Amino acid sequence: MDIRITITDREGTSHQIDAPTDMNMNLMEVIRSYELAPEGTIGICGGMAMCASCQCYIVSDHELPEMSYDEDAMLAEAFNVKNNSRLGCQIFITPQLQGLEVEIAPES
Repeated sequence: MDIRITITDREGTSHQIDAPTDMNMNLMEVIRSYELAPEGTIGICGGMAMCASCQCYIVSDHELPEMSYDEDAMLAEAFNVKNNSRLGCQIFITPQLQGLEVEIAPES
């Protein structure tokens, strides 16, 4: 089953995309698969919460899984962090995220 999410890229363009909930994908992988960020600028660490290249701002009012210690620590050192910052690699695509709206944070 796919869900519809809206991702605003770093140029400010909004993209409504369908994301599969049955492939254990995370938000960073979805952004990559739709090529919404230039290659080599997102998910540099491969989704291990060891870089902040996939930082996103959560625009919609969705309840998200609690932040892990690693994600929290990484965001504490990242640039352009806001109250609604999350690492895309730590947000897995589930049916509960139907209608999610995110904005990709600027490159640091």
